[in-house]
Amino acid sequence: MWEGGAGPPGHCLRGRLARVEPVPRAPRLRWLLLLLILLGTGAAAWALAREDGLPSPSESAVIDPDVPDPFRYEEGRREEFERRAAAGLSHVLYEKSPGGVLATAERTAVFRAQIEAAAPDAGVEPDILEAIVFLESAGRPDAVADPKLEGAVGLMQILAETGRNLLSMRVDPVAARALSRRIRRAERRGERTAARRLRDRRARVDQRFDPAESVAATGRYLTFARERLGRSDFAVASYHMGVGNLQNVIRDFAATGSAPRSYAELYFGSSPRGRPAPHRRLAALGDDSSTYLWRVLAAREIMRRYREDPAGLESTAALHAAKGSSEEVLHPAGKTEAFDDGEALEEAYRDGNISAFPHSPRRLGLARDRRMGELAERLDRDPRLYRGLRPEALALAAYLARMVRAVDGPGSSLVVTSTVRDEEYQRLLVKRNREATRGYSLHTTGYAFDVLRRYRSRSQAQAFQFALDRLRALNLIAWVREPSAIHITVSRDAERLEPLLRASG
Repeated sequence: MWEGGAGPPGHCLRGRLARVEPVPRAPRLRWLLLLLILLGTGAAAWALAREDGLPSPSESAVIDPDVPDPFRYEEGRREEFERRAAAGLSHVLYEKSPGGVLATAERTAVFRAQIEAAAPDAGVEPDILEAIVFLESAGRPDAVADPKLEGAVGLMQILAETGRNLLSMRVDPVAARALSRRIRRAERRGERTAARRLRDRRARVDQRFDPAESVAATGRYLTFARERLGRSDFAVASYHMGVGNLQNVIRDFAATGSAPRSYAELYFGSSPRGRPAPHRRLAALGDDSSTYLWRVLAAREIMRRYREDPAGLESTAALHAAKGSSEEVLHPAGKTEAFDDGEALEEAYRDGNISAFPHSPRRLGLARDRRMGELAERLDRDPRLYRGLRPEALALAAYLARMVRAVDGPGSSLVVTSTVRDEEYQRLLVKRNREATRGYSLHTTGYAFDVLRRYRSRSQAQAFQFALDRLRALNLIAWVREPSAIHITVSRDAERLEPLLRASG
């Protein structure tokens, strides 16, 4: 959220000069007196800054290269990274599932018998096959992605060509289209029995509409893929991107060292600088192919909770629905400390629960926007109150900036426009129509900050996008794109990053 008004200030030299108003000439003595007054005022302000208890930020802070990165992938931590990726990328399932995740889970559960029958031949757990049903069709055997029925169709969203040529299915899109028209007419007339019989006929001429045949065909695909890729997780990942595409990514990864031992190693071990070739190939696939396995695992967890903890699943769904990201899942209202007013915020600084945010574009890659906290004077407060973050959020911001620099180069820096607020400041922003959240704002907890959507180059924008996506896959952040900024909320897990951030003399 941009605090400074309708639009961000210029950050190019030409823009700044264009807004400088001409200053009338004045006698030299008047300028000298004015300079002395300003120097005196500045000294007094500095003295007050030292005495009022607000800590000064460490402008020389750096990420310590000697401290091990706690989120560097290691194969021994594969299950942890899989859990993180499933949680971090689950929001889209809560957001996009038709009727919501509970309705989708209820529809999906209807096909459990067909799923358990097909799973042994597929060589995967029934829960994984069920999760693919959830993700592909939301449990709707009539789901179609293409009105001509040549594209993805049915419970498992199988392409006509794939069904015919690879999975040995009976597929007749022309006959299925004709029957679909008759089904719609029967339904409009309220002829349910006729519609059911027509559906049965359609399932016989195009087996993608037959739930049992569709699930069994997916089992055959996973067997085929596992034989060629060597692992079940690779096979599941290939269901969206295709076996050939995944083989190419694996080949690129192996060309830079050893072959990947899991999809987690392939995904988290590929990056624009570390292993650029597999990263570029994954990114070029688009349509979220690279994260398909993580969304399958997220769907599996939803189905588990549907059976074991439906009330808890409903509560989680409500938290996902509250905002455009999963930020309230990370920090639910009522369970997260928010700062009511300036006094509460001052106490948080004194107790070390909030750390001052530095302006350190050269050392840390983080620049503090000059208008951050500018409305403080309207509350008769020091603007520095609104220039801070929770220590773990500050460490995450520095970690993010380091990730961007690793791709874009050492001169890259991000401009942070907003950090912590109290509820009084938040209400003032709402009153002044500054794009502020009217309800519960994560800025009032100290876990959120905003980064200006203005980049020095396309390379920096791409590096920033990579960092956002990777940190979300680690379930360290939730983020959402706003008109002038990227709004980022930091997980408590980021406290593991705090040892990396240190002061440098």
